[in-house]
Amino acid sequence: MTDPRISQALLVLRFTLGLFLLQWGVEKFVVPGNTPAIWGYFYGISIPEASAYLFGVIEIGLALCFFLGLNPSIAYGAGVILHGVSVLVSWNQLLHPWADPVSHLFVAGIPVLGGFVALFLLRGYDRPLFAKA
Repeated sequence: MTDPRISQALLVLRFTLGLFLLQWGVEKFVVPGNTPAIWGYFYGISIPEASAYLFGVIEIGLALCFFLGLNPSIAYGAGVILHGVSVLVSWNQLLHPWADPVSHLFVAGIPVLGGFVALFLLRGYDRPLFAKA
């Protein structure tokens, strides 16, 4: 496909999903205590607060891969898995969006997951800045 709108649409997806990942990665440095609380509540796993920094580095690195279009199969696939798991563990909030005033915000994760899946499926048409010719 040579339609330039495809590359433009994929750039928009890469950039906005990269921002999404960047925000969550930066949060792990700004409010590191949130990470163990989230893992405890949603995954039932106790992790040390220091692990927030490692997860933050990984998410920021993944965001940079999205921005630059580096290793699309690995990066975009990791985005699908990372966010897919987040959506799955919030199943109770998704099934009861109005049971709590903030639960309805979890529904926004579904179209974001769709964006990750679409970007992954269309990665062969993506033309990042530093792509090999």
